[in-house]
Formats: sequence, C-alpha cells, structure tokens
Amino acid sequence: MKARHSALCVEEAEEVVKELRAALARAGISLPSLGLDPVSLAREAPCPLVELGRCSVETARRIAAAVVR
Repeated sequence: MKARHSALCVEEAEEVVKELRAALARAGISLPSLGLDPVSLAREAPCPLVELGRCSVETARRIAAAVVR
C-alpha cells in the first residue's frame, strides 16, 4: 500500500510539473531546470518536491509580473 501511495505522489508531481511548464510557457516563461527534485525522490517512500531551478533576472521579473496579474 505504501508503494502505491508513493507511486501516486510521483505521478501527481510529474503532472503538476507538466501543468506548470505549460502555464509558464503561455506566459512566455521558460524554466529549463523545472522538474522533480531528485533528493526527495530518493527517500524510501518518495513524496517529491518540485524543483524550480535557477533563472536569469529577466525570467524572475517575468515570473513576478505574471504572478501579480
């Protein structure tokens, strides 16, 4: 049962990353290192975190502007 729960957590996290990537793309924003945090996946019962990664100052400004809208 724990393994199934972990698998569902990973599937959900992967889907959220896809949704976020698509939403950012619609706003003209790209985060190349957007993905699942590998350290959080390495746990016995993974409950992944989303890694947004680093970005340029310009990309950070675009994200800030998109969030304010």
